[in-house]
Amino acid sequence: MNIYADTLTIQASLTEKGDALIFGADASGYAPGLLVKQRLFARHEPSFYGTELEIEKLRDELELVVLPAEMVVSFFADPGLLPMHVTWQLEGDAARLAAFAPALRRGIAERRFVPSFEAYKAGKLRWTWDVEALDATSRRALRALADGGTDKPGVYNEETEDGERADAAFLAGLGAAFSAAVFQSHYDTEAAAADLRRDFPLLFAHDRAAAAAGLDERGWLVAAGWRADTLPFRPLLQLQEPDGAESDGWRLALMLQDKLEPANLAPIRLAANGEAYGTWPSDWTPHVRERSSAWLTHLRASLPEDRMAGSPADVLNAPLLNDDAWRFLTADSQRLMASGWQVLLPGWWEEASRKKPRLRAKVRPDEGKGEEKRTGGGRSFFGLDALIEFDWRLSIGEADLSEEEFRELVARGERLVRFRDQWVPLDPALLAQIRKAMAGVDPRRGLSFQDVLQMHLHSNRSDSMLASAGKDGLSGAEGNGEDDVELEVDVELNAHLTTVVGQLTQQTDWPSVPVPPTLRAELRSYQQSGFSWLAFLRRFGIGAVLADDMGLGKTIQFITYLLHVAEEAPANGGRRPALLICPTSVLGNWQKEVRRFAPSLRIMLHYGGKRLGGDAFYEEAAEADLVLTSYATSTLDQELLGGYTWSAICLDEAQNIKNAGTKQAIAVKSFPARHRIALTGTPIENKLAELWSIYDFTNPGYLGTARVFAERFSQAIERERDKERTQELQRLVKPFMLRRKKKDPNIMLDLPDKNEMKTYINLTGEQSALYEQTVKELMDEVKKLEGIQRKAAILSALTRLKQLCDHPVLFTKEAVPVPEDEREEAAESAMLIGRSAKLERLLDLVKELRDEGERCLIFTQYIGMGEMLQRVIARELGEPVLYLHGGSSKTARDRMIEQFQSRELPATEQPNVFILSIKAGGVGLNLTAANHVFHFDRWWNPAVENQATDRAYRMGQTRDVQVHKFISLGTLEERIDEMLESKQQLSDDVITSSEGWITELSTDALRDLFTLRRDWSQG
Repeated sequence: MNIYADTLTIQASLTEKGDALIFGADASGYAPGLLVKQRLFARHEPSFYGTELEIEKLRDELELVVLPAEMVVSFFADPGLLPMHVTWQLEGDAARLAAFAPALRRGIAERRFVPSFEAYKAGKLRWTWDVEALDATSRRALRALADGGTDKPGVYNEETEDGERADAAFLAGLGAAFSAAVFQSHYDTEAAAADLRRDFPLLFAHDRAAAAAGLDERGWLVAAGWRADTLPFRPLLQLQEPDGAESDGWRLALMLQDKLEPANLAPIRLAANGEAYGTWPSDWTPHVRERSSAWLTHLRASLPEDRMAGSPADVLNAPLLNDDAWRFLTADSQRLMASGWQVLLPGWWEEASRKKPRLRAKVRPDEGKGEEKRTGGGRSFFGLDALIEFDWRLSIGEADLSEEEFRELVARGERLVRFRDQWVPLDPALLAQIRKAMAGVDPRRGLSFQDVLQMHLHSNRSDSMLASAGKDGLSGAEGNGEDDVELEVDVELNAHLTTVVGQLTQQTDWPSVPVPPTLRAELRSYQQSGFSWLAFLRRFGIGAVLADDMGLGKTIQFITYLLHVAEEAPANGGRRPALLICPTSVLGNWQKEVRRFAPSLRIMLHYGGKRLGGDAFYEEAAEADLVLTSYATSTLDQELLGGYTWSAICLDEAQNIKNAGTKQAIAVKSFPARHRIALTGTPIENKLAELWSIYDFTNPGYLGTARVFAERFSQAIERERDKERTQELQRLVKPFMLRRKKKDPNIMLDLPDKNEMKTYINLTGEQSALYEQTVKELMDEVKKLEGIQRKAAILSALTRLKQLCDHPVLFTKEAVPVPEDEREEAAESAMLIGRSAKLERLLDLVKELRDEGERCLIFTQYIGMGEMLQRVIARELGEPVLYLHGGSSKTARDRMIEQFQSRELPATEQPNVFILSIKAGGVGLNLTAANHVFHFDRWWNPAVENQATDRAYRMGQTRDVQVHKFISLGTLEERIDEMLESKQQLSDDVITSSEGWITELSTDALRDLFTLRRDWSQG
């Protein structure tokens, strides 16, 4: 019984690129291309069973299936790929392919292939089969094809000129298909391609014609490293330096190096006719005679003509001047090595090439001790602007030069200069960089301490005495093309500055300062260390950022610092007040804390409508140790406060100047002071520009201008997550920032645990409907808007949707009637609770914790929500509920804090629930009476949320703190939570981003962010 459904005859033609054009025929004529593709490739997985193959129409009745070159060998090598239900007949080139392909596929699998010499000379990298590795039948058949013979498998063309051309075309196509298959099998990944470039660089030589000149295929494969070299020696070129003052110059010499004893070199002379002369082992002679002519051809192709201008008896014997030797060292030798030659250069050149030139500013022995000098009975401030005298030193290779010696060598106008019995290479590009670096700093003026410190901090070296600024440091060198030499500019510190810089950068070795006896508190060890650090930086007039976690006692550390400054005042020209600027909400707290811990300090409060001005202010301030004011007042009184040089200026909650362009930031930065301190638990809230602004206050100019900082760090870190730039910024920031966290092992606070939990809540049916309607309207709107209008629409929608997740009343802006009696009040409360699942869940949790006698803080960013929470919770609990927001007066704030922290009020008067606006109550408050914290709606920044939580989780807290974060399921709140999770990690790396990214999203991405997930919503 015949199991075959039909018979197909398959023919193929190879293109010059190696693709196979396949067509089929049956008894009725040419078969449709689709039929051939479906049947012939039914088992061919690489082409996804033929579905990925294209069909080309040659003429109306003939359709060709195109099999890509890389698949040709493997397909025709495997007859098992042909489906059994068809009788197959291969004719013409298809039959030839089926005959040759198995051997070629084995060669590819066993890596028996070589780069094509002919293709290389044409500037291409192709692969061809290793003829020696093929079976005898395949070798004869391929040789016959190449010679136009008749020994061919399959069906053959007649011995005509057309037949020979067809054979040549087939052979070329087969070679292209083989090469494509090799690339796909062995070099189709970046890693594999990189390995090939590294292991066989000659294959990728820039001048391939020169690299192949004078070589046959075997010699070229040996030079490329593809074939083993069976010669007992290797030819190489050696540059010989002048051997003394009477020498007539540098010379090139052709040498034969013994492979078994590489130290044995036999010099030979190469004549213009290609003959070689010299003394070598007798068994080398046949090889030398065979190859010397090829060496000459190869050298002439690889070297400039004037390098081969010696005598007819020795083409290389012409002496070289210093500039000629320089050209050989820097250019000719590279060209020779790229062409496959081995080159032996002087040992000192290898050392000079390996060791980068270094320009070094050597600080003079007594520099940097300015802070210990006495002027007018007081200690002078050193500061980042203090000038330090230095001398230039230059290291090139093994030579160490003074500035004077360097200038003398340059004056000779040579590129290779003999100095102290050693050769010194003077690269013109290097000289230009050195001149530019030296011109950038006047040694008579000196370097600033800031320059010295930045040069040290830019370095990645472990050697603390030397610090490289590289291309971006002092030199400011610009590239000059391929001949650029990377110049390192170092600073060599003297013993004194080595100690000072070590203390700054290690943050463990600064001198311990005795705690003033007038302090009425016992400092923890880390607090005493922090106070000593502030005092240490004050000695140098260097600004400080004390960025300890909230609750670690930044206040007590600064108060101790103030007492220390007051004690030292007589030795420094008399007492002078410090200025403390803080948020209005914590002015009262500062007054109480200073009076509690340092009653000897005289405090002046500059705040309110009755504050002093003019001379009256200055007279009063002169009698004080500390002047307290708010950010708002300091902006209003900028001229008044700026007319006095303060002993120190301290910014509490320094993130208030994170936006450098605000009037508030500009004002406080303008106030003159001997020392500047920033206190903040969040030096970065949203972006790196905030960190720059704080440093621009503490140490103006240290991180450059805002534009330079943004170009160097902001984009590289925030967008590209550049690790090197991140580490560089961390090195620059660290000496002037002290940041300890509650859970640091050396802090040992013994704080109770903080347990954070997320409470996921469904929307009500009303909320779901309003949410979806709002998102639809937004999507329709953003399609029509562009630029600032589009951003404004998105930000407006964000706020509305977040308010809707809290409560529909915030979204609809509907008026809630004021109840007239208790019954109406209860009905109104029930109505409000029933419309918001968040509010209902909050009440359940608050009631539960109140039954256990515990207190809580509730944070919300919307005043309307805070008012509603206060009204409903007070009604449901039957007890007073506090609410602190931005409109609360200072007096009211102080009273509310005291009430909440109290343990002595009657039960009917004692507030146990404190609702706070996250902006007004998120910083500077001590509310440890609470051990539950609720974030009713989420803030954009995890650092801000953590600040708010730390109102309860701080020193003085004795119970575990439970943090509840409310999230409306399926809404943008859930997406924001995902963002905050990743953002917290960025904040830990001193990197964050803001919500502005949302306004840049595409419409599709916005839809994905906002759209309500139906599986989580109700209704």
